[in-house]
Amino acid sequence: MTNPPAAHPAPKLSGALTGRLGLACALLLAIGLPLTAPAQGLRPSGSLGASGLGGGGLGGGLSSSPPSARSAPSGPRQADFIVAVVNSEPITNNEVLAKLARTEQQLAQQGGAMPPRDVLARQVLERMINELAQLQLAREAGIKVDDGAVDQAEATIANQNQISVSELRRRLVQDGMSVNQFRADLRDQILLARLRERELEPRAKVTETDIDLFIAEKQGLDAANAEINLAMVLVAVPENAEPAQVATLKARAEEVTRRARAGQDFTALVREFSDAPDRSRNDGNLGLRTLDRYPSLFVDAVRGLPRNGVSDPVRSGAGFHVLKVLDRRQGSLPAMTVTQSRARHILLRPSAQLSESAATERLADYRRRIVAGQADFATLAREFSQDGSAREGGDLGWVGPGQFVPEFEEAMNKLAPGQISQPVVSRFGVHLIQLMERRDTQLSAREQRDIVRGLVREKKMEEAYQGWAQDVRGRAYVEFREPPQ
Repeated sequence: MTNPPAAHPAPKLSGALTGRLGLACALLLAIGLPLTAPAQGLRPSGSLGASGLGGGGLGGGLSSSPPSARSAPSGPRQADFIVAVVNSEPITNNEVLAKLARTEQQLAQQGGAMPPRDVLARQVLERMINELAQLQLAREAGIKVDDGAVDQAEATIANQNQISVSELRRRLVQDGMSVNQFRADLRDQILLARLRERELEPRAKVTETDIDLFIAEKQGLDAANAEINLAMVLVAVPENAEPAQVATLKARAEEVTRRARAGQDFTALVREFSDAPDRSRNDGNLGLRTLDRYPSLFVDAVRGLPRNGVSDPVRSGAGFHVLKVLDRRQGSLPAMTVTQSRARHILLRPSAQLSESAATERLADYRRRIVAGQADFATLAREFSQDGSAREGGDLGWVGPGQFVPEFEEAMNKLAPGQISQPVVSRFGVHLIQLMERRDTQLSAREQRDIVRGLVREKKMEEAYQGWAQDVRGRAYVEFREPPQ
């Protein structure tokens, strides 16, 4: 592909940054195994309506000893009933009870405070409603997950627990969860992740101004480190001007602002309107300076404006100033050393002719041949890889943390130099990865800004997810059902 994971500078999309559960974290609720990924709390739900979970709703249907992984119910199983309908799809009481039991078990393993059971039940049901509405949207959009992706996710969870897939399945059954249900949950979580990536990526664009503001805010850089270049139109106000004359001149400055924001060339506006004595020499350009070399009035007026942003008119003793931000630059950043990796990969893209499962099997065969000394990684990459790096033998060059998509980076980080991964499924396709080298290096200012870009993008993804999820939930028809009497 033309934009391989290394060349695609999107930083890694962890569950924490998007406000959604990452694949492994989400499945903490589905299995009773302590994973290495940090657990995420359940979000409080909003209003559930008059017939929601209070009194005779789900709370009334909950037994004091829910089915759990540690103790099977000894009495007869309670008759199931529907507690909610989401766009005509039901959620049953037993489904919520099972999810609630797994959630309680996971919270107990974390050692955190356990919320009241009726509160946790409401949160679990609300989360199930949100996920079901999103799953319906994904299916309507034609997003699919084949068995190869599920196999890969299952292997990832087993690896995180340092056990085999067969041992993972044995423990699941021992804990009262069928392998089929576990894999169905996995498939749903992958489907949700793909939907969310598709929906949220366009909403997380990061500008250079975003980076500047983040650095200044989070790293405490002072004004002496930051530089800015402004252009100015000055509408001069004579000393002792009458109020009517001041109002006329202010209106003139406001006209400059309006026309500049409408896209008119600022240099032409300088020549037409500015009363600054040096306007003909520099076309209003005040030059790139540190913030402390600009009047505080100007700095305050353009605070938060992006490049090419235009201020409202600001009044000084000389008159009304209209300012345009031509450039912003952050000064020197603190030295930062990171561990970089150099890897190469073979990418196969699933298609109508090649399923994910078939691509996974083919790459597993490549791996077997390479490890046995029967084939060369670079040669196979040049011949078969469907990535722009193929001509370089799959070499992706030196990259720092966060420059690969999470599935790729997680697999690569587990490798020692020279090792080859099992096939890895990502949004780009299926990869076979070999780690070539690692090194500790001091980042350049550009590389540091790339890291900051990733952090800002994560923040934007989190914000975008919140609004998007609320919109999906708001558009869903949700009916809460009372339990049978």
